[in-house]
Amino acid sequence: MATKTTDWNSSVQGYKNYLVLERGLSKNSVLAYMRDIHQFRDFATSEEGVKRPTDIELPHVERFLGHLYDKGLARNSQARMLSGVRSFCKYLRIEGVMDSDPIHLIQAPKPERKLPDVLSVEEIESIIGAVNMSRREGVRNKAMLEVLYSCGLRVSELIELKMSRVDLIDGVVKVVGKGNKERVIPIGQQACDAIDDYLSHYRADVIPLKGHEDTLFIGRQGRGMTRQMAFTMLKRSVIAAGIRKNVSPHTFRHSFATHLIESGADLRAVQEMLGHAQISTTEIYTHLDSRFLKDQVTKFHPRSDKAEDNMAESAAVDQEVS
Repeated sequence: MATKTTDWNSSVQGYKNYLVLERGLSKNSVLAYMRDIHQFRDFATSEEGVKRPTDIELPHVERFLGHLYDKGLARNSQARMLSGVRSFCKYLRIEGVMDSDPIHLIQAPKPERKLPDVLSVEEIESIIGAVNMSRREGVRNKAMLEVLYSCGLRVSELIELKMSRVDLIDGVVKVVGKGNKERVIPIGQQACDAIDDYLSHYRADVIPLKGHEDTLFIGRQGRGMTRQMAFTMLKRSVIAAGIRKNVSPHTFRHSFATHLIESGADLRAVQEMLGHAQISTTEIYTHLDSRFLKDQVTKFHPRSDKAEDNMAESAAVDQEVS
């Protein structure tokens, strides 16, 4: 029998402390877990009458998943939220609040393997080239995009990058990613040059606020950049470049990995650079590569209808030129 009883508020707060202190999750991961648990708690208390976490039973979670389905939530999001509830129940068992796992019989919705949007090399160059260099912060924005693409960073890793962890001589950066795990990533010469320009023509003229002295990318007020600032900056360049795709900083990360795989890079090496815990997460880029190859065959193989159209167009152009 469980030896403790507790209410929702103390259980949820204890779970948050567990995620931070014992599991060592990043701030963003903790926020995501807590957001999901708050949704489950609100449903369980208002719709199911579950007064204490110890009263959680299998039907409550099943109806919660049905509620998410009725709301039109994607299967991946349903699976993520179920994982959060499962983690919460595990914490309650560790604390002696719950005797057994009430949801061990529930299977997560089968995830949708959605391939991410990817930019071509030309589109990447067009977006970086569209940075407004007439503005004082243009040199900073260009450096941020160059680093984003050169290293395949998450946006949180980009804005938290430290000057002391950037080695422009050896061409490497040290990044603290998910789970506070550090990894070393090579950085290309163009990105190194962009950082050097930024340090000389922007960073040197801004006095960083306390706590931001080692932050690489800072704003005019001396504070580190926020996620929203990075998104907004990129969006402006995408619009200026005339790119109609839905582009975010993560699109640059997907493009980084895809271009490496297309060029023959080792999958394990890409996994290491991206900071993926499981190789299966990185394998999605082999599917992207297959899509790219299929597209090439469709366009250019002699037995393809599109290839015949392309050849006909080419012949027509040659006829006009001659």
